[in-house]
Amino acid sequence: MKNKQYLTFRLHNLQYGIEAALVQEIFPLPELTLIDKAVTNIIGILNFRGQIVPILHLDLLRQYSVKSCHLSDYIIVMQWEGLQFGLVVHQVNEVLDVNTEAIETEPFYELLCDSDAEFIAEVAKLDLGNIVLLDPKTLTNQLDDILPLIWDAQMQLDITTSSSNSDVVQQLGQDVLQQNTEIQTHETFTSFYDLYCFEVTPEEKAIFRQRSDKLRQSVESLQVINELIHLAVIGFENEYFGLNLELVREFIDIDNLIPIPCCPNYIVGNMNLRGEIVTLVDIRNILNLPTPPVGIGSPAVVVQVDDIVTGLPVDRVLEMVELNSADITPLPTTISDVGEQYLQGTAFFQEKLLRVLDLPKIFTKGELIVDEEV
Repeated sequence: MKNKQYLTFRLHNLQYGIEAALVQEIFPLPELTLIDKAVTNIIGILNFRGQIVPILHLDLLRQYSVKSCHLSDYIIVMQWEGLQFGLVVHQVNEVLDVNTEAIETEPFYELLCDSDAEFIAEVAKLDLGNIVLLDPKTLTNQLDDILPLIWDAQMQLDITTSSSNSDVVQQLGQDVLQQNTEIQTHETFTSFYDLYCFEVTPEEKAIFRQRSDKLRQSVESLQVINELIHLAVIGFENEYFGLNLELVREFIDIDNLIPIPCCPNYIVGNMNLRGEIVTLVDIRNILNLPTPPVGIGSPAVVVQVDDIVTGLPVDRVLEMVELNSADITPLPTTISDVGEQYLQGTAFFQEKLLRVLDLPKIFTKGELIVDEEV
């Protein structure tokens, strides 16, 4: 038996999967630049750190009208045979190890209620439900009509970014996109928001644009002297905390829970995660936060710190962000709050304070003993 890893995600009421090895990055949906109306399956293009990336939407591939996009949507950036492209999704779930014996190639059009399903490779029939597995080759075939447009815009963008005047490079890069994409979708539609975010508020539009501005920046300009830190933002009540993504294995909903007798109150219990016994540890105690009950259906983050693999129950998982280490303010050496000694520092996220957790310190000096054999 052989397993293959798939990143799973949701669009409307269907669960999809794409080979995890093809995925390059995941980020919240930004403002996109529209393209010619003749291209019916592309929602727009994006200047992604100096690379022009076309963005697909499965609704368009199924010849449906796109329902309104929202701030909570994500883009998954993938690469197939040298071609980089993105896909709009509603929710990113977990990476699953799928046994090849669970993958079927029998007719599955009834899952989509239509026969236009060329972009589907197979269906994985799992205990948690059917996962529609996408065919990356067919997805990239949808881009054939706009490749000349992308190459032309990329060439001019490369010329622009080679300018020695770095102060105007980013704005010129956006101008190149606008000049090389004809917005001809409908006489009354003039923007990405008119077509795909028609319920957007001015405040939400500003956030979409901020995301686009950030994604246009090159890696070199972001790194400056310091390094980039990738964080998963989680919520405990109204507080935001950041977890180093290098320590995060996956995001889950607790679907089984076995209490462990005679354990400290921070040990919630054990859960069977696809055959692996994982202990759930509630870190809210040492952070001096309220500890409401944890049960079936509660979200959790599976992390690995050295040899310790454990699940951290959370109130919600917000998104993945990228911060420059210079943007994280170190904590003072003299700390009065016990919980703050387990933080690497603080930063701002969506106008709220984000506390960056020091997970290794929590598990080595936080008096947390995680023993799955208790």
